Amino acid sequence: MRNSLLTDEFFNSLESSAREVEAAEMLPPACYTDRDFWEFEKEAIFSHEWLCVGREAWAKNPGDYFTSAHMGEPIVVVRNREGVLKAMSTVCQHRAMLVIEGRGNAKAFLCPYHHWSYSLDGDLIGAPAMDKTCGFDLKKVRLGQLKLECWLGFVFVNFDLDAAPLAPRLTALTKALERYDIANCDEPPHGENWTKCPWNWKVHVENSNDGYHANRLHKGPVHDLCPSSMASFPELPPDTAGYFRHNGTVDIDVGFNPTRKAILPLFPRLTPEDRHRFLFGNIPPSFQVFARPDWATFTIFHAEGPEEMSFERSWMVAPGASKEPLFQERLNIYFATSATIGAQDRHVDAAVQIGLRSRFANRGRYSWQERAQQDLNNWLVPRYRAAWKKMSNSNQHH
Repeated sequence: MRNSLLTDEFFNSLESSAREVEAAEMLPPACYTDRDFWEFEKEAIFSHEWLCVGREAWAKNPGDYFTSAHMGEPIVVVRNREGVLKAMSTVCQHRAMLVIEGRGNAKAFLCPYHHWSYSLDGDLIGAPAMDKTCGFDLKKVRLGQLKLECWLGFVFVNFDLDAAPLAPRLTALTKALERYDIANCDEPPHGENWTKCPWNWKVHVENSNDGYHANRLHKGPVHDLCPSSMASFPELPPDTAGYFRHNGTVDIDVGFNPTRKAILPLFPRLTPEDRHRFLFGNIPPSFQVFARPDWATFTIFHAEGPEEMSFERSWMVAPGASKEPLFQERLNIYFATSATIGAQDRHVDAAVQIGLRSRFANRGRYSWQERAQQDLNNWLVPRYRAAWKKMSNSNQHH
């Protein structure tokens, strides 16, 4: 039986990952593989940070709901009778059955197991044959509540009801995305498109935002339109909850497709500078957006274990663009090119996870083109250190 790696020495060693990119090294491989570290990370990160679950448009009308999950916790987002979005646990307070699954519209949530019923605010409103149960008070029972906040049409939740608001710490990313008008984009209806993956959530986040590999792994006439050497990384406020990078393109209005040009209507408010670059935005630990001149994609990450995660991805286009002739056919061209690039990335994610388990895995150094990885480390390390300090102090007092 091995000793836990969670020690003062281990957490002190993380400081070298939060240096400037020229001096930093990657997090210890155990941060991507170790079960004890995952249990720590659930408390340090996922129990207190804002987690994306979807779009406001997925629950437009009173009674509309959709479900999600983070770190195995099942969640429902519902628009109540007053038109307010609410987030809560789907776990019935009787015998832990899930009271609702999938998506749809409901007047109330009826647990299918024993027919306990809950209002759209999560209050218990019916519990059959409980009249003989000692001390049972229906009015004191409700589904677990989560904090909810919307940003540019995206819905974020937080298990920590005392968490600081998200949007005030996203001012730089909000401004960077302003001319894409993300909140009003055309987008598809919510679909069941989760993909299960046998790797750590950080492996996926890092690869999805790694400009260094773009002209190496994806080398070819399409991806070479966005050279790694044209990456730029803006300076951000120290308390930022999100970060982003731009990557210049070799021409105006380029597109990842065989024509090498944008083939959908452009976002109408973009400047010539915007049309010469792509934007990669991140709100760790669960959200990324990739904006190009004519379409944007977003990814929601769901961490499920030390070496398990899932993700869902969807797209957004300029207001009215989806009504254009042959829109779906043009979109399908993008999907086909993205599938080829995505397959290369998924192979890397799986192989990196295998490598991280190796006795020969080390804490590699970064290229300047990997500044986004150091941005993630700068976000993670202070949170890891603060959580460890809090846990250590709590253990000493017991």
